[in-house]
Amino acid sequence: MSGTNHRIDGKRLWDSLMAMAEIGATPKGGVKRLTLTEVDQRGRQRFAAWCEALGLTMRVDAIGNMFARREGRDPTRLPVLLGSHLDSQPSGGKFDGALGVIAGLEVMRSLNDLGITTEAPIELVNWTDEEGSRFGHSLMGSGAWAGIYPLDKVYGLRDVDGVTVEDALNAIGYKGEAPAAPFPADAYFELHIEQGPILEREARQIGIVTGAQAQVWYDAVVTGQDAHAGTTPPSARRDALVCAARIIDLVDRMMRARGEDGRGTVGQLHVLPNSRNVVPGEVRFSVEFRHPDTAEIDRLAAQFPREAGFIARDCGTPLQLTELFRLPAQPFDPGCVDLVRQAAARLGLPAREIVSGAGHDAVYVARSVPTAMIFTPCKDGLSHNEAESIEPGEAEAGCQVLFEAVLARANRAL
Repeated sequence: MSGTNHRIDGKRLWDSLMAMAEIGATPKGGVKRLTLTEVDQRGRQRFAAWCEALGLTMRVDAIGNMFARREGRDPTRLPVLLGSHLDSQPSGGKFDGALGVIAGLEVMRSLNDLGITTEAPIELVNWTDEEGSRFGHSLMGSGAWAGIYPLDKVYGLRDVDGVTVEDALNAIGYKGEAPAAPFPADAYFELHIEQGPILEREARQIGIVTGAQAQVWYDAVVTGQDAHAGTTPPSARRDALVCAARIIDLVDRMMRARGEDGRGTVGQLHVLPNSRNVVPGEVRFSVEFRHPDTAEIDRLAAQFPREAGFIARDCGTPLQLTELFRLPAQPFDPGCVDLVRQAAARLGLPAREIVSGAGHDAVYVARSVPTAMIFTPCKDGLSHNEAESIEPGEAEAGCQVLFEAVLARANRAL
């Protein structure tokens, strides 16, 4: 890398990533750090200790989001935020989320090492429950903070054991006193692995993220009739799984009709009674579509329920389809995106513009605060998997771009 005299410490960054990965480590080399568990508590405590060692001031809000503040020269300036999340999927990787938090920590450490006092304060954020894998509600901490999810509703969400979010926050001591509400901030930057194959395929070290895809999610229930597999002829069958399979094929066809920008997935499937010699009487499954164009998602949301309904009618199995949410495409702030672009160019790093295929905390933060994201490659585009992998040099390059962009924003002339 060229173009700067201010260097982050790549080895220290990597060592800290590996130290965080020890908490919740799995035998296959990944992590299991489910939100608001004792393992998450230990990750939070290690993060807090690192921040306190740097002289940062920590506060925790009512949904458990952690904010570590480094003061600037001008106390009247709004803070520049950076961060991501430390929670993981049940069989997650070392870098999803953690890279953004630990890279933010390295930015703070490097500012201290270099004796730099920024004009604006800088705050490093660990958002609660980005993954949604325990309570079924992804982007929970940033969504509550941004005012998208009412706090009382979030507190009442339960995991499979019946534990509520509020109980879990209290159990690990992270139901903070600060309000879970947006506060004035100058900008937000988030470094993340791409979670896809594009950067690696094109040998680009940096993704300049211009925004996030539009999405629509559904819960589907097909109701048929349980029947004996050996005695029920075709004319008497109301097979819920056959109907679901045809709808799943519809999801795939609708995705592929939109080319390489299309995304359509059925990721959960529950068959009842789930017996090998019983015709399935009920199937519950998830459906989601994503696309960079909000108008295309609106077209999908009009087309899919209608065509799925035709399939269910022809199968003689009623379909209940519930739209869970519909998110418009979220563009990021042009000024913040340009700081990422300039940093990558100044450092001589191969880069390309890219739209995020995944949801991130940045998507909700962007509704209140000017926001940009930086992507680094990950091996084979693999994520939400214990084999998720990046190279130390990729982490260092992403962190250096983050450092440059945050420093430029925090010192910008007003």
